[in-house]
Amino acid sequence: MNPYVLMILLSSLGLGTTLTFTSSHWLLAWMGLEINTLAIAPLMAQHHHPRAVEATTKYFLTQATAAAMILFASTTNAWMTGDWSINNLSNPLASTMFMTALALKIGLAPMHFWMPEVMQGLDLLTGLILSTWQKLAPLALIIQTAQTIDPLLLTFLGVMSTLVGGWGGLNQTQLRKILAYSSIAHMGWMIIVIQYAPQLTLIALGTYIIMTSAAFLTLKTSLTTKISTLATTWSKSPILTSTTALVLLSLGGLPPLTGFMPKWLILQELTKQGLPIVATTMALTALISLYFYLRLCYAMTLTISPNTTNAITPWRTQTTQTSLPLAMFTVTALGLLPMTPTILMLAT
Repeated sequence: MNPYVLMILLSSLGLGTTLTFTSSHWLLAWMGLEINTLAIAPLMAQHHHPRAVEATTKYFLTQATAAAMILFASTTNAWMTGDWSINNLSNPLASTMFMTALALKIGLAPMHFWMPEVMQGLDLLTGLILSTWQKLAPLALIIQTAQTIDPLLLTFLGVMSTLVGGWGGLNQTQLRKILAYSSIAHMGWMIIVIQYAPQLTLIALGTYIIMTSAAFLTLKTSLTTKISTLATTWSKSPILTSTTALVLLSLGGLPPLTGFMPKWLILQELTKQGLPIVATTMALTALISLYFYLRLCYAMTLTISPNTTNAITPWRTQTTQTSLPLAMFTVTALGLLPMTPTILMLAT
């Protein structure tokens, strides 16, 4: 892709998200979401592959449907209350419709069906943008309006997403689909606590972005998109393989890794709010997700790929890709747990 075109598209992505962050008017927020969608569509279709075009079409249709629902909900709310302000979402019908539209935008279950299919058709870097940057603007709107949305709806979306995110990833062999289901599960953890402690949602979002970036950049460095090819990575870069296994366990939420921090704090907050059954359900669904992360770790570190070549093992293969972002994200994805008190103090 032409670097000038790429610069314009990435600038538009940043502009759309910033516009939604800073707006207090419904139409401006909607406009930011639309700029975001239109900016990422050419990035998704840039390889001119049938799968990429199909993924772009599916993504565009779902995002357009969600945008139409947001416009309809905001118009209904303005009609009932006479106010276009985001903070004044007092009409129950409008707030439910609005939350449903945003759930469709970020891929919360049961509106998640587009997410794995779209992710499978993209290259790894565009998939990374879709999994991280594209979640920011809708989540900012949900945080602003969380207090006016029905708590039962939020709890249902959260529990359902963690359950589907764990269950759906069990039988997958494609790594992009597994990361899509991982994204759905993590969104569920953020939504479940958003009405009680929005700062925990932000902490969970930050750690999710760090861990997912580390996972995607690792797969890009090793040029891997299927579980079967994971087994060949250990001979090329043994150190990267071992850190990747730890990053995957961090995504699963095992202590003493960074991924344990948001889950621990969210379960603690749910228990404080008198919701032990919801907290127990969330902990059990995290175990389902942990199974497929362990499966990836097993394929990567404990199996050897069938090898028929007599060539020297490529231990010192040089890569031309920049490894600094990968190193930074991997270190933060593994070692932030001791910083929990500091992060909590900064967030509150």
